[in-house]
Amino acid sequence: MSEPRWVPWARRFVLGFLTLFTLVPLYAMVSSSLKPLGDVQGKWEWFPTTLTIQPFFDIWDTIPLAEYFVNSLVISGSAAILSVVIAIFAAYALSRFRFRGKNFFKLTVLSTQMFPGILFLLPLFLIFVNIGNTTGIVLYGSRLGLIITYLTFSLPFAIWMLAGYIDSIPKELDEAAMVDGTGPLGALIRVVIPAAMPGIVAVGIYSFMTAWGEVLFASVMTDSGTRTLAVGLQEYSTQVQVYWNQVMAASLIVSVPVVAGFLLLQRYLVAGLTAGAVK
Repeated sequence: MSEPRWVPWARRFVLGFLTLFTLVPLYAMVSSSLKPLGDVQGKWEWFPTTLTIQPFFDIWDTIPLAEYFVNSLVISGSAAILSVVIAIFAAYALSRFRFRGKNFFKLTVLSTQMFPGILFLLPLFLIFVNIGNTTGIVLYGSRLGLIITYLTFSLPFAIWMLAGYIDSIPKELDEAAMVDGTGPLGALIRVVIPAAMPGIVAVGIYSFMTAWGEVLFASVMTDSGTRTLAVGLQEYSTQVQVYWNQVMAASLIVSVPVVAGFLLLQRYLVAGLTAGAVK
């Protein structure tokens, strides 16, 4: 049956509305970042009368943005790498081996995604402080503490997703590798990981993006030396002034790593999400 004549027009209308809904705020951000502060604080104009790139230079001097950038890269990158490495071994065990408590473990891992993150804020804070007082290992206010915090959120999803992806890889490949003389670990490294690369990339992107834009835990678990970009952007607002043009310019700079990574790896992300969702 052919679709009614109004369906293509309705499709175009919805897609056009969603496109405007996405592009208008982005245009406002870009145009505001190219305006002097006085023009941003005045009456809104869709077409700036004065254009300047000075805000893109001032953002590095108003606050220590470069330091926050490094903190975010280290914390987000470490959380993503650790999530991927741990999730690979855990997902492989769930997919290929039978052991007591397997279903309970899978249910527990998935059920952690039902709770809002704010429920874990106070317990993690108390745990980190007590560990520091007892052992001398500084977790509160450190990069390591924030990395561990982000692992608690990204790792359950990473295990669940990779387990579904590895289930879609035929076990005969593992058996063929073992016939050639390798063990389960060798089969994982030589066969499963290359075949599961789209899912691994998707998990890495998800873990990185989750840590990169997180605000709640970063605002509590960090200090002036370990502050991340998501929290540091608030410093453009002082008691006497809000540097809106610099906020917009810094927001564009902050978005570059995530957008660039997504554009470069989107085909792996789509393949990993679709294959991991359906066995």
